[in-house]
Amino acid sequence: MSRIRRLVLGHPDRIAGTVYGTIIAMSAIAAGSRGAGSAGDLAVIVATTVFVFWIAHVYSHAIAETIALNRRLDSAEVVSIARREFAIPLAAVPLLAALVLGAAGVLEEATAGWIAILLGLGTLAAQGARYAGVERMSRLGTVVSVAVNLALGLVIIGLKAGLGH
Repeated sequence: MSRIRRLVLGHPDRIAGTVYGTIIAMSAIAAGSRGAGSAGDLAVIVATTVFVFWIAHVYSHAIAETIALNRRLDSAEVVSIARREFAIPLAAVPLLAALVLGAAGVLEEATAGWIAILLGLGTLAAQGARYAGVERMSRLGTVVSVAVNLALGLVIIGLKAGLGH
């Protein structure tokens, strides 16, 4: 898989982290958009939230593997887990880029927030299509897979709208 395709769609083995990271970032945008003073503040909220969830994810996997192996993991094994789960923060990068463009004045701040949400929806749709392709689903199955992923994103947008934005 080419590097560009891997950056856009994520690594084939990391679809869970890509979906999870996208949902975390979109949720942080929805939750933080009401209290954030600016797109820059919102970008900090999103980045911090995604980072905390990634660390928690790495930590929980390290504990699970320690128990499964019945021994303490060495630092190389913990780094390997962190790399394996790096799709979580990587998924937030396009959304954060839109927010940073809003903070820099390149985009209107409200527009930047909505572009970030749309990028998240696009990511979720792409991952639903990837899953359907791997499972060799019919066209209807592909539509359902994409729709389920988009439904998660739309619920988040509904929460965002319900918060007054």
